[in-house]
This record gives sequence, structure tokens and C-alpha cells, in this order.
Amino acid sequence: MSVSVGVEEEFHVVDVESRMLVPRARAVLDRLPERGFTTELQQSIVEANSGVHVSLDALHADLAESRRALDAAAAPLGLAAVAAGTVPLARAGSVDATPDPRYRRMVEEYRTVAHEQLICGAQVHVDVPDRDTAVRAMCAVSPWLPVLLALSASSPFWFGSDTGYASWRTLLWQRWPTTGPAGCFGSAAEYDAAVAGLVRSGVISDPGMVYYDVRPSAHQQTLELRLCDACPRAETVVMIAGLFRALVVDACEAAPGDCGGGRGRHEGLRAANWRAARSGLEGDLIDPVSGTAAPAPQVVRSMLARLRPRLKELGDWDAVSELAEDALGRGSAAHHLRRAADDGGLTAAVDLLVDETRGGRAEGRRPHRGDPSANRRPRRGLAVARGGLLGSGGQAPVLPGRPATVPATVPASVPAAAGGAGRPGTAAGGPHPRPKKPALPLGRTVLPLRRDGQDPVPH
Repeated sequence: MSVSVGVEEEFHVVDVESRMLVPRARAVLDRLPERGFTTELQQSIVEANSGVHVSLDALHADLAESRRALDAAAAPLGLAAVAAGTVPLARAGSVDATPDPRYRRMVEEYRTVAHEQLICGAQVHVDVPDRDTAVRAMCAVSPWLPVLLALSASSPFWFGSDTGYASWRTLLWQRWPTTGPAGCFGSAAEYDAAVAGLVRSGVISDPGMVYYDVRPSAHQQTLELRLCDACPRAETVVMIAGLFRALVVDACEAAPGDCGGGRGRHEGLRAANWRAARSGLEGDLIDPVSGTAAPAPQVVRSMLARLRPRLKELGDWDAVSELAEDALGRGSAAHHLRRAADDGGLTAAVDLLVDETRGGRAEGRRPHRGDPSANRRPRRGLAVARGGLLGSGGQAPVLPGRPATVPATVPASVPAAAGGAGRPGTAAGGPHPRPKKPALPLGRTVLPLRRDGQDPVPH
């Protein structure tokens, strides 16, 4: 079976000395090729669009190459790219919107919601046979999307404080009027009529402002996942892409109208999203089958078991299952960021994000209950994730369970559509609790001291 997939990744731009978010995306973009990279609403964010891929190996090589190109463009400017839902260090009001008429209108209409859109996500596109099928699949996959959110969770900090959430980006994102679960529609025509009604109401200005967790693309024959945080590790993005593709293919072949019964109800989906944003992989998630709370590893493994036949059919089982087990052993990115901040302050958390975005790896051995090494600050170095991931050494890493035969070239990406975010082209168009000191109190500011030893940087 051959089903194409593409990815959009958003990256924060930070100053390497202060580790603060800075509005210098334009300077970085000026050093990058026009194809494959574009602006976003805020001048502190760069978006990278992958090519179209059938193989997860090829997708991984593409994402790794884009990150290397981004790092090469940013480093001479004293900047670095960070793939995470939020960055630990930022100041309110320090970033203006990108000078684009559409973005300026959004800022004027949505005010603080737009001003505080200092967040980054990872979006996945999967080819679908037609738009009616995409709308039906949108309903069917929705109950499982909070699990993907938990796997991506990377935004525990906001303006220098620990929010207590694994994905604070999700809470910020939900302030927009057309975010969250999409609901179920009987046909593409019914969905399009609902979107047209939102535009007529004046709440949004165009269909591109429908930001549901999952939506049929307005420009391509794809179903788009929009729920997830940007992920420090490219491997996490690939894992999520593989899982989402399997969910979509499964849904496309399901009986028409099969949305999982009551599990697709809007209030249940919103509750599951909140639970995933709060817990990440370190607590309970809502089991899409039972509708009750269950430990995150149990829910993730339940999804893997459900999707195993489809993942095998797509040739993705070995890679996706190993990456998922590695994620459960490592814990969420939010968990790692808190460990780094506990040990070295928020500058250490930013350094970890920069290192992993570049392709560096924290210690890959899986912690276990009572393991004293779980207290160590994540080290820089090569990954040894179950023997499958290789240090880059100038070459694209290889996914577990796959031969090292990734092409050296990266397919060209489709440039951004006019008036909106870029889209990739398409072929058809928990770890155990860490025995350590108590976590930082919620809301406590943990900004580092300035170099001169004076008060912390204000935010």
C-alpha cells in the first residue's frame, strides 16, 4: 500500500546568548531557499514544509535536512531554531506580527490572542481518495488524536514559569474561535457549508482560519492533523506521522458513518484534549475505547495494537512501534524540559531544546523506577535508542527497523500558498515517576540571573 504523507514544522527563533525568543525570523529566512521555508503570524517563527513521501525513512531524512539547513542559516547570526510548543524564555509584547496584510488584520481583530501566539506546532498531511472521504475520516480519527497530542507535548513553560501542563500551547491555541475538535459531518458539502457560515458570521475572515484539530485541506486532497506541539526530536514527528497515516487509512476504509459511536462527541473530545495537554505521557489519558482514564502507556499501546495490521500493511510497524516504546521509556519532551530546568534553570532547558532540534540527543537509555540515573541532567551526545538511531555524523539518521538506504537528496517542497501557511504537496493533489526533589511550584518564575549577577530578566 502506498499513501503519501507530508509535514509542516514551525520553529521558534531564539538568541543563543540570552536564550530569549527574538523577532528575527526574517533574517533567518533571508539565508534560506524560498522553497520549503516561509513566515508565520509572528516574526519569531519560521515554518518548514517537507516534501511528499511514502517512506517514513525518506520523511525523516527530509526533516533532518531541513533542520540542518535552518541551523546553518541561524547560527552565523547568533541565533538558533527551537522546535517546541512554547519556548521557556520570552517576554510579553516583545514580538510583532509579520508585516503581511492578512496577519495585520488578524492582529487587529483578535488582539491579545494574536499577540500571544508565540507557539509552534507540527502539522501532518495524509493523502485521501476524495474530499467526502476526508470529512468522514476526520470524524473517525478524532477520538485518537489526544493520544498524538500527548506524544508531542513539549510546552510546560510560558514566560518563564512552569504552567503545570505538558502542553500549555494547547490551552493558548484553544483561545481562537475555530480550534478544537471538528465534530462530524455527513459530507464535504455539509462541512463546507458550515465553514462558509463561519466566514459569513465575520468571526473568521476566510476558510484558512478554520483551525480544527483535524481538517480537510482547502487546497489539496489531504487530511491535515493540526493538534500537536512542535517536537524537539524529528523522530517524534515521524512517529506521529506514521500513526496518523495509519489512523487515516483505517478510517478511509471504514464503513460510511462509522465515527466510533458516542466517542466522537464534542464534549468528550475536548475533555480528552485537556487531559492530554495536562498530563502528556506522565499521567492518565482518556481511553478512546472505554471513555475512562487510563495510564498513558496503556492507552498508547492500545492504539498500537489497534493499528498494528494497518501499520504492517504500510510497512511502518517496526519503526513506529519502536519509536513509540522509546517515547514511553524516555517520557514526554515536557518531562525532559522540567528535568533540565530543575538541574540547570531555564537556560539549560533552552539549551536542551536547541541541541535536540539540531539533531543532538539526550541520554537514550530507558529509566526505570528507582533508577538513580533518572536524576541526571540530560547529556549531549549521540542517540542509542534501542540500537536503532545513529548519530548523524553528517548523515541522516536511520529509523529503527529500517536499512540505511535513505536517499541523500531531499525532494523539493511546494511553496507556501498565497495568503496563508505553506502546505506540502501531495501525490494525489510514561516513564516511571522520577525520585527527585519536588517540582517547581506552579506559576513560579524560574528565569536565570543575568551575567552581571543582578535581577533576572523581566518578562
